[in-house]
Amino acid sequence: MATISMGDLKKGLKIQLDGVPYKITEYQHVKPGKGAAFVRCKIKSFLNGKVIEKTFHAGDKCETPDLQQKQMQFLYDDGEMLQFMDTETYEQIGLTYEQVGETEKWIIDGMNVDMMFFNGNAITVEPPMIVELKIVDTPPNFKGDSQGGKKPATLESGAVVQIPFHILEGDVIRCDTRTGEYIEKVK
Repeated sequence: MATISMGDLKKGLKIQLDGVPYKITEYQHVKPGKGAAFVRCKIKSFLNGKVIEKTFHAGDKCETPDLQQKQMQFLYDDGEMLQFMDTETYEQIGLTYEQVGETEKWIIDGMNVDMMFFNGNAITVEPPMIVELKIVDTPPNFKGDSQGGKKPATLESGAVVQIPFHILEGDVIRCDTRTGEYIEKVK
């Protein structure tokens, strides 16, 4: 396995500490008046989603994790696990609600997602960055509502986003799954 030194650390990099894969979510290079420089990072575990703070000093090394990414298709929720299928081998894999986490609110039956594997075991799922989903519930419009405000809308996947007043139930919209924000109405 390749090693990563303090100077190579940056936001978004995947590292392995004590046999656990992490992703750097925040990165700050600190150069105090006295002493050696160090890097303070917030890292998120791929296994349980917990975020911890870690300080790296000059000479500290960490490994690159053995991560593979595959495109999978979400099939259905069986009540205990979410079932996914490998689009090449048609092999089916079930993940718990904890493994899928917040991603669950952005995926619907038949949607392709990226699944991350660590040492051959599925650990996380990432939906596409931009998804098109149908609005299944939103309050009706009232005269005078066009002042640039927003209203909540429940999507077919279960996610709730803030949308402009002119958009109605049954419309299809694009959303950014990273921020959970409305982008535009699909024509």
